[in-house]
Amino acid sequence: MVETKKSEWNSNFAFMMAMIGSAVGLGNIWRFPNVLYSNGGGSFMIPYIVSLFLLGISFVLVEYAVGYKFKRSLARILFTMSRKLEVVAWFILLIVFLIATYYVCVVGWDLIYIFLSFTKAWGPNPDVFFTNNVLQATDSISGLFTIVPTVLASIIAIWFLSWFIIKRDLNDGIGNVSKVLIPLLCAIVVIIVAFSLTLPGASVGYTQIFTPDWSALTNLDVWLAAFGQIVFSLSLGMAIAMTYASYLPEGSKLVDNAVIVAFSNSGFEVFNSIGTFSILGFMAVTTGIQFNELVTSGTGLAFVVFPQVFNTMGGAAYIIGPLFFICILFAGITSLIALLEGFCYSISEKFLIERKKTATAVCIVGCLVSTIFATGAGSTILGIFDAYLNNFALLFAILLECIIFGWIYKFDDLIETLNKNSTIKVGKTWKTVIKYILPLCIAGLWIQGVLSTMATADSLSTTIMVILTIVLIVVPIILAKLPAINKDYYNV
Repeated sequence: MVETKKSEWNSNFAFMMAMIGSAVGLGNIWRFPNVLYSNGGGSFMIPYIVSLFLLGISFVLVEYAVGYKFKRSLARILFTMSRKLEVVAWFILLIVFLIATYYVCVVGWDLIYIFLSFTKAWGPNPDVFFTNNVLQATDSISGLFTIVPTVLASIIAIWFLSWFIIKRDLNDGIGNVSKVLIPLLCAIVVIIVAFSLTLPGASVGYTQIFTPDWSALTNLDVWLAAFGQIVFSLSLGMAIAMTYASYLPEGSKLVDNAVIVAFSNSGFEVFNSIGTFSILGFMAVTTGIQFNELVTSGTGLAFVVFPQVFNTMGGAAYIIGPLFFICILFAGITSLIALLEGFCYSISEKFLIERKKTATAVCIVGCLVSTIFATGAGSTILGIFDAYLNNFALLFAILLECIIFGWIYKFDDLIETLNKNSTIKVGKTWKTVIKYILPLCIAGLWIQGVLSTMATADSLSTTIMVILTIVLIVVPIILAKLPAINKDYYNV
């Protein structure tokens, strides 16, 4: 990937599509509707918008400024600031890589459902079908020794597709894919939402978004949920924005770009939710199932509830169903390549390995780790990985970044970098947010995440979390201690 750094985005449009693609992931499609519904409906939009400005745009600006100013990988950026900080970079990048290893699995499940949707092969009981036929799930640890062939094949296929994209030159790979997939994704979402609004009972669903529960605004958990959603949907702390911004040419309007990306992502979430709620409203009316029983988080919405909805749609489902799962696939692929880019770039820059070889090595290792999720116990382990890495590790990484760039680095240099070419300017208010308000919010989220993770931990969860903790300590130390093959790496 050394040659990648010499290249730049061939257009601002390519950069914007890549950034929007990194943000518009699976979580936007199935996580946001549940968070919105569970936290006051329409009134949730107030803390959500506050969080977007206070946390989302503010932190994205930090990553834009750092990436654009240094034009290096995260590992080398922190090494430049202090040799002791390089290990923090590898800690962050390893978290993102581990997230990618199970994210691939969820995208793989979706790939399976694209084929199933053409015939509604999940039958009358999608819940049972998903658990018994697709996942072949078992609660026993012995399930680790049982491979699920279809899941394994789909995981390998997604890893191969990801490798095929990221091994190529920046613009030929990520740039071109993003320019094609993101507009297609938006077009498919528009079609799905437009169709969903014509369904009987659609108003039962979408009015939930515009019916506020004002009492929810006094609930601290609602505000924490809004902050958490922004962290999740904008992929904060994953060094994605920092890596992509490092490829921007001189003269780029960083603040303008950050605002556009953040609002595009949030607009997609809200617009997509209108379609999701409309479809669920249709199912509530046609089946008599209570609306609150249909709105679920995680994979339950995509692979259980929506197949149930498609079962009641008749012939239209043979078109809307495949479109829905193709939509998820596009969102998943664009997010996945963003998750892998930063890790690949840091490895190649330090050890002077060309892009194709780095991508190959990272994808092979990632595929081997992902085989754990292609077992009978895979879905259980995936849930543990997700809870630990998102609720504990990633939030801790964001907190570290706030401290490093807000307190250790010369923050005024970032303000100068952002304001140089941007139409929208930042100043002391943004500095106050990053140094004081943001760390407090992230610390609150982190404490809540740790408590919720530990409260639900059993012996298996505890064992896996201990193993992950050891990996997240040992591997970054090794990568930081290894001497750089690239002699320019040490040029501070």
